[in-house]
Amino acid sequence: MRRFFTPPVIPRPAFQVGDALILFGVIVVLYVGVRLAFAAPAVVRGPEIDLAPTSLPWYAALSVGRMFAAYLLSMTFTLIVGYAAARHRTAEMIILPILDVLQSVPILSFLPVVVLSLTAILPEDFAVELGSIVLIFTSQAWNLTFSFYQSLKTVPSDLREAAQIFRLNAWLRFRTLELPFAGIPLLWNSMMSWAGGWFFLMAAEIFTVGERDFRLAGLGAYLQTAAHAGDVTAIVWGLAALVAVIVLLDQLVWRPLLAWADKFKLEMVEADEPPESWAYDVWQRSRLGRAFYARVRRPFLEWLDARASNLLATVRVRENRVSWLSRGLLGILALVIIGAFIWGMGQAITLLMRLPLEAWTQIALGALASFVRVVVALLIALAWTVPLGVTIGLNRRIAAILQPIVQVVAAIPATALFPIVLVILIRAAGGLDIAAILLMLMGTQWYLLFNVIAGAAAIPQDLIYTTETLGIRGWEKWRTLILPALFPYLITGMITATGGSWNATIVAEYVTFGGQTLQTIGLGALIAGATAQGDYALLLAATVTMITIVVVLNRAFWRRLYRAAEERYRMD
Repeated sequence: MRRFFTPPVIPRPAFQVGDALILFGVIVVLYVGVRLAFAAPAVVRGPEIDLAPTSLPWYAALSVGRMFAAYLLSMTFTLIVGYAAARHRTAEMIILPILDVLQSVPILSFLPVVVLSLTAILPEDFAVELGSIVLIFTSQAWNLTFSFYQSLKTVPSDLREAAQIFRLNAWLRFRTLELPFAGIPLLWNSMMSWAGGWFFLMAAEIFTVGERDFRLAGLGAYLQTAAHAGDVTAIVWGLAALVAVIVLLDQLVWRPLLAWADKFKLEMVEADEPPESWAYDVWQRSRLGRAFYARVRRPFLEWLDARASNLLATVRVRENRVSWLSRGLLGILALVIIGAFIWGMGQAITLLMRLPLEAWTQIALGALASFVRVVVALLIALAWTVPLGVTIGLNRRIAAILQPIVQVVAAIPATALFPIVLVILIRAAGGLDIAAILLMLMGTQWYLLFNVIAGAAAIPQDLIYTTETLGIRGWEKWRTLILPALFPYLITGMITATGGSWNATIVAEYVTFGGQTLQTIGLGALIAGATAQGDYALLLAATVTMITIVVVLNRAFWRRLYRAAEERYRMD
């Protein structure tokens, strides 16, 4: 089956000067946020969280609303940024390093910077709500964007040639070819994004910085309050409510979307067992559903196609009409940005130089310890997610049973279960070191699993039939069909999983339960401790160290594999 994949090309240099400039730019942004944080209210006290089970329906509705708002923001970001990176070489050279940096920014070290800076310039309640949505967005957007980018870069060349033959403009090509081709991976990564959002919901809805106690009413705040109080009954009630929400979303949203998206699968023959959904069947057979397609969906798409095509034509006419005034304004803006960049870097370096040598030694040891935990968690995740993901993606009957289970388990915040894990493992050999790896695994293995499922589900049925006809089975089938087809999805999953693992170190290496604080050596523990104590210099130094490690690994290792996935393992 190797004939379906094109020969490799030599990838570009892994780390470039632009990467360093972008990294420095993020450091400047973080520093500005820290400076704004100094102007935030000295004492903040959020509303009390009621642990009565009767409060859970309202809390669940609030949390789902925040998750939905963050998801809309994430999908908008994905379609714009992912498309620009895939279609324009210059944009790709700028966007990919930025994405590498942003996905490596630990969400829990980014959280106080965002919320404190917002409270310094906006009304407190609105700032905390907006900060929560932004933080959930940072846990949802990156895997969606990387998945969409990877899909656009691996669209088969014969389909692109067909689009050129039919003279489809950029919009029609996007709507009829590129977006449908990316539909299945985007859908599975959407599920993963929601699972990631649930994972960090506890941190996004309630956290403490010094004397500032930020909290929002919601499921995440309910679970974290129950965990801090050691109220196991309330934790069980909160988890039950969360599971109920996840099951409802699976039955009413994700299963119908999977059944609908199956028509976008690239294959010559129809699958024996296409995905099914009772809700999708009811919708299709109902008068309301038929009326929606005839009177809303079809006219809206026709209107959208016409408007988008007219807009593209207008842009082509005006794209070269740039006046000298516009060039002058752009030049002035560039000078202002460069000046602010130089000033911010100087101030950030001054703040970092205040740290004593002992703090930098702690950061170095913590970085090494966290790196070992990330590698161990990734290897354990690979060992089980690949075989299970392929089984779910290729076997519809097994998928019908395991898919909702996987979604429920993936969406349960591991931080809510961590007290139980601690009780079991804290007295064992390794203590929190082993427990930390387990929590990191619980939070990041799903990035791999969902991408493997998406890759297996996207394998054309005619190729599967061909391997069966030729008698190719066992390891030979994995070597010639499954692993090459999965390779782009595996790389996307591993990139996002490692980024998620570094983020998870913050909640895994520094734990508060029942009024006690437990911590181990690691970058995550340093970041969490600095956040709790309001030590902004240590917070900035540890965060910058983590970002640098992730970016260097991405550019020196993962990006080379990404190029191999794009050039060698695309279906043509």
